[in-house]
Amino acid sequence: MNPQNLTSLIVCIAFFFASISVEAQTPLTFVDTAKDVGIVSQHFDGGGSKNYLPQLMMTGLALFDFDGDGWTDIYLLNGHELSPQTDFQAPKTNRPGNTLYRNNHDGTFGDVTDAAGVRSGSFAMGAVAADLDNDGDQDLMTSNFGALELLVNNGDGTFAIETDSVGIGNTPRFGSGIGCLDIDNDGLLDLFASNYVEFSFDQYGEAPRSSPYPPGPKDFPPAADCLYRNLGDGTFEDVSISSGIAAAAGPSMGIVCGDFDGDNDADIFVCSDAAPNQFFVNDGFGHFVDSALLSGLAFDLGGNANGSMGVDAGDYDNDGRIDLLITNYTGQMPVLYRNLGDGLFEDVSRVSRVGRSVIAHTNWGVGLVDFDNDRDLDVFFANGHFLKNIELIDDRTTYRVPNTLMLNDGRGGFSDVSKSAGPGLEISESSRGAGFEDLDRDGDIDCIILNANSRPTYLENRTRGLGNWIGIRLIGTSVNRNAIGASVQITADGIKQVAMVHAGRGYQSHYGTELHFGLGKATRIDPILVTWPGGEQETFLCDNILRTVQLAQGRGKPVPSK
Repeated sequence: MNPQNLTSLIVCIAFFFASISVEAQTPLTFVDTAKDVGIVSQHFDGGGSKNYLPQLMMTGLALFDFDGDGWTDIYLLNGHELSPQTDFQAPKTNRPGNTLYRNNHDGTFGDVTDAAGVRSGSFAMGAVAADLDNDGDQDLMTSNFGALELLVNNGDGTFAIETDSVGIGNTPRFGSGIGCLDIDNDGLLDLFASNYVEFSFDQYGEAPRSSPYPPGPKDFPPAADCLYRNLGDGTFEDVSISSGIAAAAGPSMGIVCGDFDGDNDADIFVCSDAAPNQFFVNDGFGHFVDSALLSGLAFDLGGNANGSMGVDAGDYDNDGRIDLLITNYTGQMPVLYRNLGDGLFEDVSRVSRVGRSVIAHTNWGVGLVDFDNDRDLDVFFANGHFLKNIELIDDRTTYRVPNTLMLNDGRGGFSDVSKSAGPGLEISESSRGAGFEDLDRDGDIDCIILNANSRPTYLENRTRGLGNWIGIRLIGTSVNRNAIGASVQITADGIKQVAMVHAGRGYQSHYGTELHFGLGKATRIDPILVTWPGGEQETFLCDNILRTVQLAQGRGKPVPSK
């Protein structure tokens, strides 16, 4: 045999047995318990036969603790009928609207939508939760096919809609991903809202069809994104133009904010649909330049501008730098951008094998999550097409397909373990937004998935014999109270892990304000290193693994948590 061919054969055999070994050792088990725990709301994309773009592109969700009891609650977004007559306005017919589920602390959830005042009649696209006014509770913001909505938490389990009075305007837009960040490290959270295209029903009727597909993002002008600076008095100033954000426009989808270039200020990554992605780099004073091309984030390794949908951020290879994982359209592999430092990234999708089993499907929600507590980040993809008859057009996929779980082998590679991860991964839906939290507080990460025109999926992690863990909640004092933009370094048995606090991520969703670290067999951790927004560092001594702890800025030791 040719020596070169023999070498290739040996490499293929090694990869084959590595995949078998990973799957054989994986005890992951997920069960859909949505109906049993009370999560039964029905998603509605607007119906009809027109396939308007907002119907195809919706929607996300938010996981956050709205009542401050230490347990994560669930906010699911929804739509309503769309037609040229209703335009951006909600019709008068009774549609379910968004739904807020309160965590009952016993594994079940209760619908408190009307009691909390958060049903909303908007055609919702994305959501984010954060303490915008630093008063100790979580406010809620939604982007819509319509105006932005800010729901201010009253601190008593209810919210007040104060959009018009706080300066984020009532201009109807085709909203998408939405996030919070402190653009100038003044301790106040600012608001970034991405927009898709300049859509109108008149343009839709005149737009050319790429038969048999309906008009898409290339048939409409791209829309510039918006940035609102927090003035500290409950109001915001539109700085979209002066900050440089509005200088670049694209069909924006999912977003994530954070210090990705290591210079102690918050940057913004934006997925673009069939256009180059955008990477707004902060100069430290709240001014931004799109550096996606120079950073290696605009295109994939082949130079393609993909139909990018959602994005998550995490250190998949434990090298101390935050990487980015992007979901894409059918026929396009999800892209894993490895952070090289100094604002540079490389596409390692192929060598990591992260997306090879989902290339046939459209992917939306995404999570870089340690599901088995073994100290490295696994991957979850929410899959499903937006055309109900796609199999008649493209036989590689269907409207409803199972979601995908990829296990990290600890060596920079991933294997698809979906078929061995329990009945929850056998469900076929057209999934969109997904969120990941320890919803039942048993020490492992669960998953909630919003499914288009169907009921949600709640994947309860019932895996036995998982590794040890610790949860971290940060409390800012001189920085924003949620410490959005801070990073935490955990070291156990010589293995370092780094995670960052984000507000807004995945596919137009929000989750993960509480950081979860798997510890494997480790029974103790070294002092925890926190880098607060702006770069100040602080160490905390903590022996309380197997629980969630709160770390308050300036304290040096954990404070009591609920």
